[in-house]
Amino acid sequence: MTSRSKEKVAAAFRKLFRSPEKLDNDGAGPSGSPARRGLLRRHRDGVSPAEAAASLPPSPGATGLVKKKAAGANEVRERAAAVRTRRLMKELKEIQRLQDSRPDPVFTVELVNDNLFEWHVRLHQIDPESELAGDLRELHISHILLHLIFPENFPFAPPFMRVIEPRIEKGFVMEGGAICMELLTPRGWASAYTVEAVVMQFAASVVKGQGRVARAPPRPSREFSRRRAEEAFRSLVKTHDKYGWVTPALSDG
Repeated sequence: MTSRSKEKVAAAFRKLFRSPEKLDNDGAGPSGSPARRGLLRRHRDGVSPAEAAASLPPSPGATGLVKKKAAGANEVRERAAAVRTRRLMKELKEIQRLQDSRPDPVFTVELVNDNLFEWHVRLHQIDPESELAGDLRELHISHILLHLIFPENFPFAPPFMRVIEPRIEKGFVMEGGAICMELLTPRGWASAYTVEAVVMQFAASVVKGQGRVARAPPRPSREFSRRRAEEAFRSLVKTHDKYGWVTPALSDG
């Protein structure tokens, strides 16, 4: 073989066995793009494939899907907020109409700090023959003050309601003024229930449970607060979800 032929064969072998790094540096082959070259360099420097893949620009399709999901979630929240607002505005308007049309309404309502989603309800009338009514007359207490908070998914979830004052013993009133009433739990609630129905149900249950105005000051361990009421109510719901509710006899109404 002539020396010229040997040089041609050597050149052919060099071209055939060129390293991937050289191909990349020359910009040839499937890994010649800048992004791929950076990925290979990072991999050679000890970066994991997952980290290297994360450094690549996101897929336009994936970004669009994330934005679409976020927009859908925002739309759902906006619709839920609109439903809650319309429902409460309608109920508040109807209750105020009844208040204005009666000289002695059973209960009255006012917003807490002009917040549509937080109400104070003053229950002025309960069964006049009950011991609780006698306590209220004796102590010159004109009403029972209730606090209602409406969640974001109202009316599809019940409001949280507690007694603020006076402090009531028994009558299905628990720690912190929480109220043991199935209607106020997710299991017992229905979106058709109105605030009026909730208040009237409480007026009946507090009498049926033989509620009385507490005379002795509360023990230090029995904090009478919203926080304590929420804790007591969560415990109540958990207990009744496990064991169910006792259904009264038909003769009891």
